[in-house]
Amino acid sequence: MSRSHPHTLIIGAGIIGLSIGWELARAGGHVVLFEAGEAGRGASHVAAGMLAPDAELEFEETTLHALNTESRRRWPAFADALEADTGADVGLRTEGTFIVADDRDAAEALQRRHRFQRDQGLDVEWWSGDEARAQEPFLAPRLSAALWSPNDHQVDNRSVVDALQTGVRKHGGRLHEHTPIEAVDPDASRPAVVTADGDRVEGDTVVVAAGAWSRSLDGLNGALPIRPVKGEAMALEGTSTFDLRHVVRGPDAYVVPKSDGRVVVGATAEEDGFNDDVTAGGLYENLEGGWEVVPGLLDLPVECTCASFRPASRDNAPVLGPVAPGVVAATGHYRHGVLLTPITAQEVARYIRTGTLSDWIEPFQPARFDTVSPDVAQT
Repeated sequence: MSRSHPHTLIIGAGIIGLSIGWELARAGGHVVLFEAGEAGRGASHVAAGMLAPDAELEFEETTLHALNTESRRRWPAFADALEADTGADVGLRTEGTFIVADDRDAAEALQRRHRFQRDQGLDVEWWSGDEARAQEPFLAPRLSAALWSPNDHQVDNRSVVDALQTGVRKHGGRLHEHTPIEAVDPDASRPAVVTADGDRVEGDTVVVAAGAWSRSLDGLNGALPIRPVKGEAMALEGTSTFDLRHVVRGPDAYVVPKSDGRVVVGATAEEDGFNDDVTAGGLYENLEGGWEVVPGLLDLPVECTCASFRPASRDNAPVLGPVAPGVVAATGHYRHGVLLTPITAQEVARYIRTGTLSDWIEPFQPARFDTVSPDVAQT
């Protein structure tokens, strides 16, 4: 099989695995995806779909911010291509994001963030509470200040996942749900995966896009230091009288109105292994944090409550690139999985087809962790 039309085995059919599969399949590649459960029903389903590198920039994340910003820049073209290919509407919305402060301490922290963001050249504006409410009337009356981030947007992640499945199948890709992979067998020419039933499947390249479960695969000698970070969230049903138009991020929760009428409120961050219980404490934290910035949400019916696992690496940055002979990592996206979908799919697919790492993903190679085998450089 030539590099231009590779036979690629992808472990994981969340938004990352599906997007890589779609990019490869529509370019003529042969793609097989393996998903332990149902495609797109993990973290990709629970996510809020925010495309917010500016709002989420922390003081130590400037390298990651550049990757996030480039991926946000690619989202409109990625969404257009996916919609044209599948006839779907992926709900890309460009109204911008409010980051708000609900008390004096939060306002001081927001001022520090604003200064840092301005020093980084970001397009963010400091607004008074009254100015913010004039733009978004559903904000809480007592909010003292807000940052306006006009370039941070959102997408309907559930619609994206559904469209990607359609696109993969349209171009001949195969998707095996309820097919857990237990091991990877690295090999420079014919790597393979081994299913829980003992079946061995060979290909030209194996992509590990198994999210929080990436570390549990046998055969990689601990080269992917990925841990699960539990997030609890809830979806509320919108009403005719509740017309929140912007993403609102408060000190303790975010509130995201979706095009289908849902309102997503979340999310906690808990280092609790693979415990997927939805807890009273988590629900309370989300509701209280959401109510403090958008009080009208307390009147909305609850559609569902849920918990999922964000895949976080040792340094909380994504893990992208060769991890063993014939094996490529596309995992560890933590809280940026939806945002980083276009750049991950396009650059990982390009690496599989050409064997050349782009400057975008080079800093995020697994080789930055000392557990990676030295023979990876020879693949």
